[in-house]
This record gives sequence, C-alpha cells and structure tokens, in this order.
Amino acid sequence: CPSVPSRHGGTKAEDTSKASPFHLDLWFYFTLQNWVLDFGRPIAMIIFPLEWFPLNKPSAGDYFHMAYNVITPFLLLKLIERSPRTLPRSMVHVSIITFVMGASIHLVGDSVNHRLIFSGYQHHLSVRENPVIRNLRPQTLIDSFELLYYYDEYLGHSMWYIPFFLILFIYFTGCFTPAARRGRMPLAALLLVGPSSLYYWYLVTEGQIFILYIFTFFAMMALVMHQRRKGLVLDSNGLFLFLSFIITLLLIAAWVGWLWNDKILRKKYPGVIYIPEPWAFYTLHMNNLHQGAS
Repeated sequence: CPSVPSRHGGTKAEDTSKASPFHLDLWFYFTLQNWVLDFGRPIAMIIFPLEWFPLNKPSAGDYFHMAYNVITPFLLLKLIERSPRTLPRSMVHVSIITFVMGASIHLVGDSVNHRLIFSGYQHHLSVRENPVIRNLRPQTLIDSFELLYYYDEYLGHSMWYIPFFLILFIYFTGCFTPAARRGRMPLAALLLVGPSSLYYWYLVTEGQIFILYIFTFFAMMALVMHQRRKGLVLDSNGLFLFLSFIITLLLIAAWVGWLWNDKILRKKYPGVIYIPEPWAFYTLHMNNLHQGAS
C-alpha cells in the first residue's frame, strides 16, 4: 500500500529518481543570518554606545543572539522538510531542542564575558590570569567567574554545536541522487560557497570545536565514498555543503600556520590541537594596535 505520513511525521514518500533543486533561498538566508546575527553579535556589542545599552542591561549583541536562537532552528527545520528522503524526525526534533537550550545557555555566559571587555578583561588570558579577575575578594568569586566561563565555552558550546552539526549531517545523508541524473552547482551556489566556508571557519575556531567539525567532515567523506559504490552522487545542496567544509579545513590550516609561532597564544592553547580563537587574537594584537594609534 502507498506510504502514508504518520501523525509524528515519521514517514513520507521518497523520490530519489531526480535531484533536489538547489535551495537558494534557505542557504542564502542561513548564510546571511549566520554572518549578521552570530559573527556580527560581538561587533554590535562593542560598536553601539554604552549609553544605549548600559552594562547592567542586555547589549545589542544579546538581541542579535536571541534572534539567532529563533531563526537558526527554524531554517534548519525548513532544510530538513525539503529533503527528498525520509529523515529521522525524532532525532531532528531532540537535536533542535538541545540546540536551542545550548545556544540560550551560551547567550547568558557570552553576554557577561564580552561585557567584561569594557572593564579590561582580556580574552587571550585565562580567567584567573586576567588582571580584572585575579584580585577579586573573596577568592571564591573567581570560582564563580570560572563557572560562568564553563557555561559559556564548554557546556553552552557542546549543547549548541553538537546538535547543529548533527542536523547538518542528517540533512547531508538525504543529498544523494543517481549518477546519471547528476547536475551542476548553479552559479548562485558557487557564489555562496565563499561566505559559507568563511563562516564555518569562524564557527570552528571561535567555538573551539575542531574535533567535532573534523569528525563530521570525515563522516561526510565516508558517506560519499559509500554512496558512490551504490551509484549515487551528491546533488547540488550536498555538494554545496561538502565543498564548504573542504574550504573551511583549508582556512583553518592557513589560520593555524599563520599563528603557529605566537608564544602568548601558545600559552593559552597548550594542547595538542592548537587553534586560536579570533577574538583572542583581536584582544591580544588588534586591540593593542588600536589603543596605540589612539
């Protein structure tokens, strides 16, 4: 009998006989809001006058983050809906819920940490090494700031980025089509690859999620090779996502190579995987240049 959609959207008729068209509207909105609401968030926090957004109130960047927390899961759900294949809806829904919770945790921690910049906080130093933190009394206050940093950089990032990459990978699994019907990437997709790749570079380096990113990328590579044996190749949407991840890896390698001999950043990132955060680089070098010029 024909496939009938269940109450919970568990099944739908699959059509793998033709490639899915490139979702220009969704990828464009997705890339645009990533740049404006995520990358632009700390910038807005700094450039808008403090008189408009006092330190004891949410900053402009916080409102950007709130919008991101609503728009991003909506766009991810729309991507899943447009997949020509049946995808595990329950896993997608749980991932979306976890994503929103993690991004909301990050909103609070990141808001306070970035507002501390106005008090002299330096992101290239650890919490206890920061001049504005190490002299706090009583000393237990430092533990509270370290807890805040943990919520921001570890728990918030994990609950935000793990479901984010999981949803992208789930969507990627439905981006295959028979080799005979393989099409080319449209010009619009090629133009979006650059901004998309550059954003993922920022996401991986600033979020310190290289391991998560590289495992997702390897899983994509393994899936591509497995599907090729079955006569299936990536459609334009899958190729766009895969190419973005490849260029991201090249950008990360160039970033690490450029800062390889930076002794101060090496001290903050002493592990085997050395990938400095862009904002740590900014507070260490660019901010000093701006202060010297003024």
